[in-house]
Amino acid sequence: MRSSETALDADWLGACRAAVGDLREILRAAPATRERALETGVRGEGGDRTLVIDQAAEDAVFAQLDALHAAGHRFTAVSEERGVADYGDAAVRVVIDPIDGSLNAKRLMPTCALSIAVADGPTMADVRFGYVFDFGTGEEWSATDGGGARLDGVLLDPALPERRGRSGRLELLGIEQADPLNLTPATIDGLQRQTERLRVMGAMALTICQVAAARLDGMASLRRCRAVDAAAAQLIVREAGGCVAFPAIAGGDPLAAPLDVEPHSPIVCARSPETLRALASVVS
Repeated sequence: MRSSETALDADWLGACRAAVGDLREILRAAPATRERALETGVRGEGGDRTLVIDQAAEDAVFAQLDALHAAGHRFTAVSEERGVADYGDAAVRVVIDPIDGSLNAKRLMPTCALSIAVADGPTMADVRFGYVFDFGTGEEWSATDGGGARLDGVLLDPALPERRGRSGRLELLGIEQADPLNLTPATIDGLQRQTERLRVMGAMALTICQVAAARLDGMASLRRCRAVDAAAAQLIVREAGGCVAFPAIAGGDPLAAPLDVEPHSPIVCARSPETLRALASVVS
């Protein structure tokens, strides 16, 4: 049996939806910032301080993984807090961000999501299933390799174009990891040359997904991102007719970023190859 078949033989969509139900209850049980800001006292494998809600959310996702494993499925999980967890098959990787946009969740801002990707190899190019659920809007984004991308179950149109203003620049560009330290004069100049307007959502996976539906004409992270933030959403963009690259990866393969917990490269997404190249020049 090919590894791609092994990667997709479980009911990943059902497991993701079950995890969404659990995570909604976790967020509902912590309705104030003073509760959501509680920390466990440790740092996750991704390097961030772990919030109690982060840990609870990850436990809920891993409960679904435990059930799939008990049913006979084999894989390796890569998660923001736990790092790498062996479930019996290193060739199949499940890449998890239990709460993408956890700072937003902590501060009661609605833009946060669950992100889960399933791959049959070690890089972004090997992702075969992607799932992102937006807890603010209730929107469900999903994709399977070769099967298209869906928003709330409806196929996204791969022919959706980017929009440009009268200046010829992109009408709307999303940026992430917008720490003021990343806004160097060269970066600011590059952004000014590419777009008329910027949007910062504070949730990497959700910002990437907006490009899949052409709500954003492109997106760029201003520093290196982690696989847990981008793995699922980048497949959704590609299956929706968009373009994705991780320009800091050596060798010229735009999708060769590893599926692990380390930040390897910025990500850029666009509706056209020309815009992708232009955005890559900005973050490079």
